[in-house]
Amino acid sequence: QVQVVESGGDSVQAGGSLRLACEVSGRIIGTYCVAWFRQAPGQGREGVAAIDSDGSTNYANSVKGRFTISQDNAILYLQMSSLKPEDTAMYYCAAGAGVYKDYGFDIGSEGDYGYWGQGTQVTVSS
Repeated sequence: QVQVVESGGDSVQAGGSLRLACEVSGRIIGTYCVAWFRQAPGQGREGVAAIDSDGSTNYANSVKGRFTISQDNAILYLQMSSLKPEDTAMYYCAAGAGVYKDYGFDIGSEGDYGYWGQGTQVTVSS
């Protein structure tokens, strides 16, 4: 059974930094990628960043240059810097088979991921 557990959410002021962590345990058959999604109140779940088993990464335009995704064995990290109030959301870690388009690796959408954590809250105040 695959388990996904996030940690690291907190309340910070705008301009601050946070590092989220996600532990994926259990066996996922085949290659897979791991991603961070976020969901603000009243909005849909959007992809933030993803990394595949080869280390390829993909980011949402809204976080490029501010967020960095990395993986160390079974732990996935999301380093978030220069945080803005609009980054406030519940952040979810997810694992899936990976999405590859003509231009390469892509975060994909919520439906591309089969394993999800419970989420960790990030609140950025102005």
